[in-house]
Amino acid sequence: MKQQPKVNEVNEFLEIASDFEDPLEVIRESLSNAYDANASHVEFTIRERPHGSDIVIEDDGGGMSRQDLESFFDLGNSRKEDAIGYKGHGTKIFYKSDEIVVNTSRDGTTLHAEMKDPWRKLNNKELPEYTVTETPSRKGRDGTLIRISGFRSGQGLGPESLTYNKIEHYLKWKTIAGSTAHFFEDNHHDMKIEVDLDEEIDDTKGKLEIDSNFTFPDEQLEPGDGDFPAERMCKHFPSEGGRVIEVEHEGGTSEVEIVGMVAGKEARNELATYGKHSAQFGVWLAKDHIKVEQLNEAVPDNVEHTHLMFIVNCQDIELSANRGKIRNKSSNVYQRLVEEVRHYLSKVCSHPWFLEYMEARRQGELNRKAQSQSDSVAQRRERLAKRTDFVPENRAELVLALERSNRKSGVKEIEVADYRPNDEVASFIRDGDDLKPTSVYLQVEDHFADDKPLETIDTVLAWEWGDRDSLREYARQGYHDGMLSVDFAEQKLEYEKDGERKQVDVVLVSKRLRQEKPLAEIQ
Repeated sequence: MKQQPKVNEVNEFLEIASDFEDPLEVIRESLSNAYDANASHVEFTIRERPHGSDIVIEDDGGGMSRQDLESFFDLGNSRKEDAIGYKGHGTKIFYKSDEIVVNTSRDGTTLHAEMKDPWRKLNNKELPEYTVTETPSRKGRDGTLIRISGFRSGQGLGPESLTYNKIEHYLKWKTIAGSTAHFFEDNHHDMKIEVDLDEEIDDTKGKLEIDSNFTFPDEQLEPGDGDFPAERMCKHFPSEGGRVIEVEHEGGTSEVEIVGMVAGKEARNELATYGKHSAQFGVWLAKDHIKVEQLNEAVPDNVEHTHLMFIVNCQDIELSANRGKIRNKSSNVYQRLVEEVRHYLSKVCSHPWFLEYMEARRQGELNRKAQSQSDSVAQRRERLAKRTDFVPENRAELVLALERSNRKSGVKEIEVADYRPNDEVASFIRDGDDLKPTSVYLQVEDHFADDKPLETIDTVLAWEWGDRDSLREYARQGYHDGMLSVDFAEQKLEYEKDGERKQVDVVLVSKRLRQEKPLAEIQ
């Protein structure tokens, strides 16, 4: 007996609705639907309520037919073909609410639909139902109004996290409000978008008003003045409009639409971004001219992707249910798309203007380094001029002080054969034919504070002892499981471990600089 596999409809609806984790996606879905309905104006009203958010979406588009309304509520029954949303997943985010009401007017007819407790019913393993009534309406008043009550917004739409600024950046980055279609004139139409937030959420303005076009900062082809001459440099690629590339693959031919810019940090800051600012730049793949996923591996290896902002649209890429990822990356069309984008960007990054931009950045960096060094030299000169007595401030100055002490009359010369401050044993002192491994610190105490061994050194080179009581405490308690004694008068350390005794000489540079004894009296 043949049997067909079955689908648990409740679980499917619940999973699809749950996949939409960012509550702002309710705005994204509504904008796409309004745009598809040829709306020229869409307005969102968001009010905070004790048990969620109340959201009203109203547009002046062509309205929905009964079949469109069924697609709105159904799953896998969309009337779209290759565009985003053709599976009917998007509007299922509305199910995370207490009630969905739709009023839509078209050609003199208004359809009124209501769905009660969709989220509660789905979580109780019950498939929600909706009712539809039809009434006549005045012709010429087409459009759709959607009211979502008690939307489970989580942390996305509440007053603690939502602002007009956040919504504007989200709209321009994640939705049709940031469309690049206008660069290609492929049936694109402008849409005015308004968002009205509850004053308890954000009272900084009356409402947000933006258009539906992604635009690049104005070009500035020449370097600027000041310390960062390339910061505002900007060039659009192509110079006018967008570039359409025909990509041949196993399944036929696909159109790839590319538009972008190369720009310095100041120019890039003029773009709206959503998320970590530096991570937003590079190359983005898009569908329906809405950015989906980055493709920074297409940028040449010797170029930082943050200099670029390119959007590559292709209708033949397929998206995951929540539209956050591309799911047909193993397909031939995707592989050929990547090849063409990589080839295109290699030409951009070898363009004469790009090379001039990079040279301006390099020259600016060299000038800043030179200025920084000059400032550092001036500050050091001023600091040194104020010194009354020489006291080294670092280990390099200590080694210089040792060289200075060698010029004192009657002081035994000590030659530093090697100095590597980052090595475990920082230096070697030459004593006749012997090379003595030497620890170098401003204070002898610092050697022990750094928990360095004594077995590997013969000498400690320091400016002074440091805290003598601290050194006596190390001697009382023992050091690295051995016995330690400190002879301040003879400037020696004795260390005994596992029956082996070791003597470590201490060279105090401050004492050498004060020393004026005959050489024969110096031990």
